Amino acid sequence: MMKHPRCMLAGLILAAIILTFFKIPLASSQSLTLIATRLDGELPLGDPDSALWQKSTAIDVPLSAQTITIPYLNKTNVKTIKARALRNDRQLAILVEWSDATQDDTLVRVQDFRDAVAVQFPLITTVEPYICMGMAGVDVNIWQWKADWQADIAARQDMETAYPNMNVDFYPFAQTALPAPVDYTDPNYVTAYQAGNLFAQVHATPVENLIAGGFGTLTSLPIDNQLVQGYGVYANGQWRVIFARDLKTTLPDNAQFDPGKSYPLAFAAWDGANGERNGQKSVSQWISLNINKPVAAAQPAAARNSLLASIDTTQVVILAIVGTLLLVAVGASIAWKIETRGSK
Repeated sequence: MMKHPRCMLAGLILAAIILTFFKIPLASSQSLTLIATRLDGELPLGDPDSALWQKSTAIDVPLSAQTITIPYLNKTNVKTIKARALRNDRQLAILVEWSDATQDDTLVRVQDFRDAVAVQFPLITTVEPYICMGMAGVDVNIWQWKADWQADIAARQDMETAYPNMNVDFYPFAQTALPAPVDYTDPNYVTAYQAGNLFAQVHATPVENLIAGGFGTLTSLPIDNQLVQGYGVYANGQWRVIFARDLKTTLPDNAQFDPGKSYPLAFAAWDGANGERNGQKSVSQWISLNINKPVAAAQPAAARNSLLASIDTTQVVILAIVGTLLLVAVGASIAWKIETRGSK
């Protein structure tokens, strides 16, 4: 049994001082941090094999099946991805790698589904919203790389891609003279293209830039706001995909990045061979993306050796309050001892 309760109180207050002053959390959960290593020159935006990627520390990010809302994914095929990040003074680049037994890069047939991968950033960086598509009031900016868009950049896929031996009766562009008085290839007759539908355009990048604020709100940003570049290659049963964008943009609904700061980041992946699309995907939890800051110049010795330089105002106030409480507790304990001895 504790004979001196005031001593126990004093000990608790002393422990509170230590925890508060040195900012020691009572409980913590370990999270992953992806560090965007700073380079002086150009980033290897189109070369996942570049030795420059080895300057960045790779992290393995676990993924799990999305089972929160319809359409569910019952079992994940993509259980983990490997990520690296680089940045220079202008751009950020993220390399994502994962194993995939099949290369699914076409949507020509209705039974085909693409491989894809995405990264997600909340626009309000002080809040980690719901991992799947954000939530009302906290939108997320999503960059989705699509294997079929990557293939389309090399050569647009059509029915002949899936059925190279199909019979063709008429080639509309094979004749030099028009069979009709109107040129139906005029953009005015290609309404989706003329209206700016992103899916009807010739893809300049395999990455779609999107925004969402909860389930059912996923929206593609306008064509002039498709700012994310990308490159993906499949080899030896593995996809390697690069995302790249300027650290800062002037257009709305885009994540912004400052050197020396950290930002929440999440990943998602789709395995086309498993019929995965839309909400049927594998997702990570939030991790931290640290935009590596340049090494600062050495501080003057006076500032470096000053204890007060590392103590903020809040710490000083809390220390003063807790110290006063400690003195009160110690004084009460001494008075209690004197009173006890006098009564004997």
